[in-house]
Amino acid sequence: MSEELAQATKELSLESQTVVDSKTEFDVKHPLNSSWTLWYTKSQSKDSNESWADLLKPVITFSTVEEFWGIFNSIPQPGELPLKADYHLFREGIRPEWEDVQNSEGGKFTFSFNEKYNVDINDIWLKTCLALIGEMLQDDENEVNGIVFSNRKMVYRVALWTKSTNKKNLFSVGEKFKEVLKTDDLIEFFSHKGADQRNPKPMMMI
Repeated sequence: MSEELAQATKELSLESQTVVDSKTEFDVKHPLNSSWTLWYTKSQSKDSNESWADLLKPVITFSTVEEFWGIFNSIPQPGELPLKADYHLFREGIRPEWEDVQNSEGGKFTFSFNEKYNVDINDIWLKTCLALIGEMLQDDENEVNGIVFSNRKMVYRVALWTKSTNKKNLFSVGEKFKEVLKTDDLIEFFSHKGADQRNPKPMMMI
């Protein structure tokens, strides 16, 4: 398993080194800096009256590298999700909702992969998860709250949620997020406070 983990992370080219990069055998538990909860939003049927809260469900919480791999290898890959379904991976105690107190003053970087991008979306999801739980996406450990993967018609969308809208902090986060996504295209950052607007404008683009 150690070779698999090293292979999965070696191309991230991020400066931070964490237990996620370990090349030693996993003969002991390797705790993460934070505990994380995986959430799932199921696809809503046309005749359903379910609310967002009904559709959003926590799946499991984990706190070690070994637990992450056990979960990751047991759940459907993102490319296998039904249309309009989402995965959310957030720090324990933070709901993947704008209204959560940990999210309300923040926002999100978003990037969409359509058919013109010749990428393995499952690999993108894995590398983003590893960078997230390895705390490699920010200088301040408390700036990044989680990620969301969405399967939509003709497009896969990846969003990185932050605690604040501080542009000084966000620039570094955005650069590292782009590095994980392996894209030279612009990624956009939107404040959650304007998320309910019909056509919100990005606060910044990187």
